[in-house]
Amino acid sequence: MSGTITIYEARKIITMSPQQPFATHVAVRDGHVLGAGSLEQLEGWGDYTLDTTFADKVLMPGMIDLHSHIAGTFDINDTVYLTNPGLRANVAVIPENPSLMRALASGVTSILFIPGSAANITGHGVLLKTGLPDYESMELRQPGSMKLAQSGNPERFAWGVARSFMNWHTRETLKRGIAYAATWQAFEAGEGPQPEIDIQFEIFRWLVPDISQISAHTQAYQVVAESLSMVVEELELPLFIDHGTIGAWKLGPEVKRLDVSAALGPRNVDAPSRGFMSWSQNMKAEGWRGTAVGYQDAGVTEIAFNTDAPVMPQEELQLQATIAARHGFRDDSMQAVRGLTIIPARIANISHRTGSLEVGKDADVLQITGHPADPRSAIERVWIEGHEVYDAEEKREY
Repeated sequence: MSGTITIYEARKIITMSPQQPFATHVAVRDGHVLGAGSLEQLEGWGDYTLDTTFADKVLMPGMIDLHSHIAGTFDINDTVYLTNPGLRANVAVIPENPSLMRALASGVTSILFIPGSAANITGHGVLLKTGLPDYESMELRQPGSMKLAQSGNPERFAWGVARSFMNWHTRETLKRGIAYAATWQAFEAGEGPQPEIDIQFEIFRWLVPDISQISAHTQAYQVVAESLSMVVEELELPLFIDHGTIGAWKLGPEVKRLDVSAALGPRNVDAPSRGFMSWSQNMKAEGWRGTAVGYQDAGVTEIAFNTDAPVMPQEELQLQATIAARHGFRDDSMQAVRGLTIIPARIANISHRTGSLEVGKDADVLQITGHPADPRSAIERVWIEGHEVYDAEEKREY
């Protein structure tokens, strides 16, 4: 899908464009989408080649996972300190490793590769394309996000820490980072001297202007409430909920009020076991309850899905949307498909590059046999930036 203009014909093209969500043709040149629609709509781009190879197939944008640990080595959980905002996951990337290749075969073309959650702030991740041969071509944005973990795993740090201390320590680190970014903003506006670079706080120069975000490993009602009140309301930093499970959907009205997005998974149901409810301090037994529909019922629209791979295999990203739909998440306007494509792209501020088949975007395209949230649907072919990177007929990986 590169070089001169090629117009591809398909039975259905799911574009994810709000103006024209479905099309029968998509025009591609030099790895970018020129447009999608009918043949008559696209012929005006100039001389082209019409490819009818996929005339009876379904095409869609590549899928995106904003919580993944499978892009390289797993030494991404350094816990020398309880907060480590300067650590970088990108140094651990191994292009074309086997886990990435299985992700590619399942239609996952972009991921946010982030550190683990053994400390409150474990550094920052990088946004990557999964199927390209070297780091330079894989990188979508560095830094991708800063990883914040509010409770659970970090409580095992060193001799053990409680939530009150973790919240205090996290707040102090974030405030120092905000102050650091302010000194650079003053310098760049000609209103102060040039500061010394402090690698621990460089990420805040991306966070404060909302270029990058905080991906908050936050789950259970009380913990998500703290993420919203401390990070979003008090410190006014950009954050998206990452997990958002175990009764946290009850905060849906607050999430909507604060205009916060949620990337949910891989636990997409609340189970009515007494041990589970007691551990999470979620004392009301609600029965088997879908997490995503809880946010949806509260009016939250920016809902994506994640796997926390390898907690759940990266190739099971579409299954997270399946589970959500099985437990009540409405897909009458392709919400499940959007949660796998354009919504995570918007959350991560990469929707100018990927997430939909619209003018100027990368030609990250999947050939799929059915509905993307149906686990019976299989990925047949994958293109990234117009280059074919997977063909199941040659060797099916998943």
